[in-house]
Amino acid sequence: MLLRVLRRFLRPYGRDVAIVVVLQVVQTLAALSLPSLNADIIDNGVLTGDTGYIWRTGALMLAITAVQVSCAIGAVYLGARTAMAAGRDLRAAVFGRVQRFSVAEMGRFGAPSLITRTTNDVQQVQMVTVLTFTIMVMAPIMMVGGVVMALRQDVALSGLLVVVVPLLLGVMGFMLVRMRPLFRQMQERLDRINLVMREQISGVRVIRSFNRQGTERVRFAEANTALMETALGVGRLLALLFPAVMLIINVSSVAVIWFGAGRIDTGEMQVGSLVAFLNYLMQILMSVLMAVMMFMMVPRAEVSAERIDEVLSTDPEITAPPEPRRLPARDGTGRGLVVELEGATFGYPGANEPVLTGVDLRLEPGRTTAVIGSTGAGKTTLLNLVPRLLDVTGGSVRVGGTDVRDLDPGELRDRIALVPQRAYLFSGTIASTLRHGSPGASEEQIWAALEAAQARDFVEALPEGLAAPVEQGGTNFSGGQRQRLAIARALLRPADVYLFDDSFSALDYATDARLRAALPAATAGATVLVVGQRVATIRDAAQIVVLDAGRVVGLGTHAELMAGNETYREIVLSQITAEEAA
Repeated sequence: MLLRVLRRFLRPYGRDVAIVVVLQVVQTLAALSLPSLNADIIDNGVLTGDTGYIWRTGALMLAITAVQVSCAIGAVYLGARTAMAAGRDLRAAVFGRVQRFSVAEMGRFGAPSLITRTTNDVQQVQMVTVLTFTIMVMAPIMMVGGVVMALRQDVALSGLLVVVVPLLLGVMGFMLVRMRPLFRQMQERLDRINLVMREQISGVRVIRSFNRQGTERVRFAEANTALMETALGVGRLLALLFPAVMLIINVSSVAVIWFGAGRIDTGEMQVGSLVAFLNYLMQILMSVLMAVMMFMMVPRAEVSAERIDEVLSTDPEITAPPEPRRLPARDGTGRGLVVELEGATFGYPGANEPVLTGVDLRLEPGRTTAVIGSTGAGKTTLLNLVPRLLDVTGGSVRVGGTDVRDLDPGELRDRIALVPQRAYLFSGTIASTLRHGSPGASEEQIWAALEAAQARDFVEALPEGLAAPVEQGGTNFSGGQRQRLAIARALLRPADVYLFDDSFSALDYATDARLRAALPAATAGATVLVVGQRVATIRDAAQIVVLDAGRVVGLGTHAELMAGNETYREIVLSQITAEEAA
């Protein structure tokens, strides 16, 4: 899996990869030539007293070293730059795929896991890519070349390599087999840490209001301890690995000197050859050690690559058809699009009962349709079917006379303005967050949208006005202010359909009334769908849809439903008196 991911994202940088390989080959060959030249200096220069030979060979060694250093610097620079570029592309690919996910895919992976996959998992793959260019390319060349050069120095003494190299590889393989499941567990427990942290940061007010700080500390400590224990398991293996490797290297050096001294004593080997052989042995063993360091990262990177590939290979349920149909062009009259639901049914995978069943509804341009019902009745689900944030599992949803599944989701959503149930504002300024759906909006248009949303007064009262900072999520504003800014953001967008998902719940009744009075002018000619919990918010709608357990149990005006729909009457009388409802 790791190779497949790397092959895909390194393909655009094939030329740079080839240059890195060439530089590493030249660097390694240069490093392999130095011990032989050093042996020649000892045998042909030092022992014979030939100073000229020493100077000539030493100069050659300096030149080769300069080439080696230059190639090493070039390989590391170009390799690191290529690895960073591939990591950037990989993050962009994961981010782009997540942006196309529907609610179903988001629920399957979960936000904490997707954050870990986009950041930490990509970082693991990126790190292995860097090590591949700087170590892995060089290690096998160094190992094979070192063996060949050692055989040139002394064949008999090279028999030690038959014992040492397999022993070192065996130790490395044993450790890798033990570490791989631990690395997978580490990434999963990192997901858990992110989940707990995200919940605690998002729900800090709830935690404090219920005085549950102690419980949450214990919960975080459990997740943190689990990650620590896994990391300790990896650490113990690494603590065993390096001493074992160094023991093999040092024992090998002693064995070379022991047996080499005997061969020098019998005249079968020269001193320079022993020094060179010892250097080649160190190069061979160091190449194996570098491979060990590399392969310590590979199991974790492979786990990360599998997790990344899960995201990249997941096809979103909601996609554009091969040949999408087009919505009717805007005719300049400001008239919206007809929205029709015919037998619309929706159920989540694995659920026992559908959330919506057989909903038939027609939303007319220039009219406001309101949806009311008890908690869990399916109001938000019904609204999410219109911009195709969810796909019906039965029946159809048509916008402008075309089934939304036959439209390009981008074109569909470009004609719709949505105010979600949770008023989320992006960090920046008030002007930048309001222009989120309408980048070219002028300040006059922004102020007009703020006035319609009953937000102009508090924005004008801010010292910076439209340049006032907005923190992440809009947390520096009250709930009612966030809702009004979110409504202004939607009204600023020239849309054919406006969807308000319980968007007035944080407003006081006076502000709610003024906002509802201003909406017809702000959404003139458009189709408006309002989901509400408060009767005061929806009672003046042209038609009111009453949902109960995912089914439409009432449809009409406020007066008609009060007269003939018991479910609606119960909802109304639970909030206001019969006299107020009349």
